[in-house]
Parts: sequence; C-alpha cells; structure tokens
Amino acid sequence: MGVSIVDVAAQANVSTATVSRALRGLPRVSESTRAKVLATAQSLGYVASPSASGLASGRTRTVGVLVPFLDRWYFGHVIEGMDQVLRDNGYNLLLFSLGGYRHGKMRRFTESMVRKQIDALVVLTLGLSAEELRQLHRTDIPLLSVGGPVEGCSGVYIDDGAAATAAVEHLIALGHRRIGYLRAGIQDEKNFEVPALRTIAFETALAKAGLELRPAWCMVGDFTVAEGQRAAARIFDAPGEQPTAIFSGSDEMALGLIFEAQRRGIRIPAQLSVVGIDDHEFSASAGLTTVGQKPLEHGKTAAGMLLAELGGTPHSLRETLMPFELMVRDTTAPPPR
Repeated sequence: MGVSIVDVAAQANVSTATVSRALRGLPRVSESTRAKVLATAQSLGYVASPSASGLASGRTRTVGVLVPFLDRWYFGHVIEGMDQVLRDNGYNLLLFSLGGYRHGKMRRFTESMVRKQIDALVVLTLGLSAEELRQLHRTDIPLLSVGGPVEGCSGVYIDDGAAATAAVEHLIALGHRRIGYLRAGIQDEKNFEVPALRTIAFETALAKAGLELRPAWCMVGDFTVAEGQRAAARIFDAPGEQPTAIFSGSDEMALGLIFEAQRRGIRIPAQLSVVGIDDHEFSASAGLTTVGQKPLEHGKTAAGMLLAELGGTPHSLRETLMPFELMVRDTTAPPPR
C-alpha cells in the first residue's frame, strides 16, 4: 500500500489539512512547518497527486467556480471576468455545476468534488445547506463568494437591498402609487439570498412611502425573459385596477414584461412604467430604466483577490461592496393623469 497523506501528517505531527496546504504552497502555513512537511513527504516518498509538478509547489494553478446554473447572464459575465484575469496570470478556471434545482435533495457539494483539483474556490451567489457549508469549509483552501453573501466566506457583490430600494424610490419619486413587482420564485428566494434581499427592499420601500402592497400585482418569475412575460400576463389579466408602474427583480424579467405589454397594446411609459435591476446587455437597446451592476468587474475583482491570497498577501479576501448605478432611460415616466 502506498504512502498516504495521513502517514505524512502522523510522521510530521501535524494535521492532514496542514499537510495539504503545505504541499500545495498555500498560505497560512509557517515556513518551518512547510519545510518539515516537505522533508517528511520526500523521505516517505509521498506525492500529492499524479499530476503534481513537484512537492515544492504542489499547485494545480486552477481556481474552481461552484455555480448553480450555467445559462444565466450574471453568472456568465462573472466567469468571463475571472477567466480573463486568471489566464493572464497563468491560471486555469474549473467549473463545478450543481445543476440548479433539477436534482432536488440529491444536489450536494462535497469536499471530494474539489480535493486536489484546485487551489481556491469561488461560490457564485449560491445558498448552501448546512452540510454543504460544512463540506465547503473542510476543503481548507481560500474561499470567496461572488454575487451575494455566503455564510463563512468573504464576498464580492453589490448591496442588493440598496439597489432595489433605488429602483422603487425612483418610481415613487415620479409620483407612482400603484406599484407592482416581478419577483423570484420560492426556490430562488430559498436557495439564493439576493432575490430575497430585493423582495424585502421592495416591501420596505412601499411601507416607508405608505403605499399598499397588492398581492395581485406581485407575480413570480424565475429571472428569465419567458417567465417575466408569463408573470406580466398574470398581472394584466387580474381583475380591478392595474398598477401604473412595475419593478422587476431582474432585467430579463423586465424585458419579458415589456414584450407582453407591447403585445397587448399597453404603452410604455405613457401607461406603465417599468424599472429593472442588473443592466443586462440588451437593456440599453430596449431603453430599459434599470439599476446597473457590472458582473464582469465583479469577476475580475474576485480573481485578483484570490491571486493575491494565493501569493501570500495577508487579508486579501475581504468583504467588498461593488458600485451600482440608477440608469434612467425610456421606460419610466410620471403616471398617467
């Protein structure tokens, strides 16, 4: 039987996690401990992995990204930004997809998914179960969340509550009092903190202005154009008076809403104002008023922080709030008289 990491740890009188970090050249291991682990591993003939280029570094020069979906606008742009910076610095990017909700309770992140494959891990705006979080932190590699908070990780993201508040307060300042909302589905708000933060901000802004929250004007989508169109149809088909403005929890749902309004002959913004959040690449062409963020820059910032951490710069991973901007275009105006 070959020599294992457990044998090296026992001989060096350190934990297996310390052996792993020392062999892979990761920070937070003293030089004396690293030297002892390397010497022990060499004397026992232990090699960290078949692809290891040498015990001196043990680095895979690969950063992993744990992502819930592969087909969402925000995720794609973050990954592109990270990849640009990592490639420029001789690193690779490795995706770990959890397949959305399709696998139900079978969806699981485990330490074994990433062991010996990566030097650091990014978690993309993802809610994890208690067991998944436990497995995540057992990896003992640098961790960073992007797009929203994840328990126990520093993160790179906007203040989603403040961004949503800016969108709703823009409508209120224009004079709107009957405001609807396209929100994320139950699964989204359960699995991601960001949609829930946007919903809380919407409800709080209405309450602060003394406005009524009308359930018939608050419909669920799933952050896609098609679901935004279907959610808008449910609002338009509801009996009684209609909202004069609608806040959408994502630009993609807002675009679907605009398509449905146009199909029905509802004039935007003369009869209905629409504001989104994100600044999707199609939003400017559609003239959509939105609260813009720059996911490409989020990805670049995250990659830079990880590279600094891997290079040994202390405190490189920190909570970082990125800027956002209310971008007033053609889809918002005062309500009709």
